[in-house]
Amino acid sequence: MDLKELFSSFKKLDKKKISLIARVRSNRQGKVVSFMVVNDGTTLNDLQVVYKPETKGFDSAVQSRVSSIVEVIGTLILTPGKPQPFELQAEEINLLDQAIEEYPLQKKEHSPEFLREIAQLRARTKTYNAVFRIRSSLSFAIHKFFQENGFVYVQTPIITGNDAEGAGEAFTVTTRSDDKYDQDFFGRKASLTVSGQLNAEAYAQAFKNVYTFGPTFRAENSFTSRHASEFWMIEPEVAFADLNQNIKLVEAMLKSVIEYIFAHNLEELEFLEANQEEGLINKLKGIVDSQFSVMKYEEVLEVLKTAIKNGHKFEENNIVFGLDLGTEHERYICEVHNKKPTFVTDYPKEIKSFYMKLNDDNKTVAAVDLLVPGIGELVGGSQREDDYSKLMNRIKELKMSEEEIAWYTDLRQYGYYKSAGFGIGFERLIMYVTGMSNIRDVIPFPRTPKNLLF
Repeated sequence: MDLKELFSSFKKLDKKKISLIARVRSNRQGKVVSFMVVNDGTTLNDLQVVYKPETKGFDSAVQSRVSSIVEVIGTLILTPGKPQPFELQAEEINLLDQAIEEYPLQKKEHSPEFLREIAQLRARTKTYNAVFRIRSSLSFAIHKFFQENGFVYVQTPIITGNDAEGAGEAFTVTTRSDDKYDQDFFGRKASLTVSGQLNAEAYAQAFKNVYTFGPTFRAENSFTSRHASEFWMIEPEVAFADLNQNIKLVEAMLKSVIEYIFAHNLEELEFLEANQEEGLINKLKGIVDSQFSVMKYEEVLEVLKTAIKNGHKFEENNIVFGLDLGTEHERYICEVHNKKPTFVTDYPKEIKSFYMKLNDDNKTVAAVDLLVPGIGELVGGSQREDDYSKLMNRIKELKMSEEEIAWYTDLRQYGYYKSAGFGIGFERLIMYVTGMSNIRDVIPFPRTPKNLLF
């Protein structure tokens, strides 16, 4: 029996004989009675094991160090007046594997920076156990939402010849020491993908509703708490959909996956609220319970200008059309002005990607960002440009290779009509749901500049 099973049915097991294998979290010896705290990884809750000199295996039990593996056989006893609801009175303890004395995770506070250096062990701590259990649940909840809503899961290429964002911050994949890409493995320059969106658009024209969920890469030399070189993206795409339908899909997905976490990971959320972010649960309830606001980019600029006139100070106070909103502006809009999640639409075309649909004003595009209290932008999406000539003009403006992206632009000539979709960084969503402040702490083995451990 594992600990999760024990905690879900312990009231029925009073005075029953129990056997389990678990890892030692602490081991305290007394003159008459000794106490061992163990956990097998199936729940955040620890089990207290009480043992005495007459317990079989006592001599090896008292020598069991932190992180050693033991088998405990004993009787479950309810303890309603104590901090733990039950304990195990051991009849036999077998030391299966003894950890070394220098085991780095001892019973004390460890900094996130230290734990990143031993990422192979940090999931054994309660904080990271909670975070990565929620990561697992969120992944399932995302697939569940899209599968139950008729979406086809498409695995898009990790090695690609296209830079979907046009940012030029891609990792080159090569077998050569020179830059003669025509003689390289693929016969042309290849990169690790920055997005699966372009490929998803092609499949949306076949299935109507599709989504990708996979690793993406950015060769961005950034050391901030929100950037990683390898991360995961969720990118749904819906054919025949416009921006308003896209907005509704974002809201429905986000509410659905957070509701799933409330239903399946409340224990982890309560632990993280107590240890990472005060008010975490109410913040997440605000997502589920709110009717999200919608504002146009130019309306946002007016709100920010008014705030400055009324004495509010931003680091960037030059609020003009074309400004790429900073986190401080985004948070002001959703935390102070609207006090709820807010969709911002119709951004200037110059600060958005080439594939976004040009609006009738010829200066803005049908883009949308979702701003949420606590972090600002969480989701970015758009309606895609369906007019072939407008798309080609935009590609020429940006001096992109028409030949390399012809497979994508030609979709507009094969019966396209409309398409819309969005992207959400999985790690950013985990940060929001767990209250963790650094992206390195929500990825099992983070990849960042100058860091390729593990």
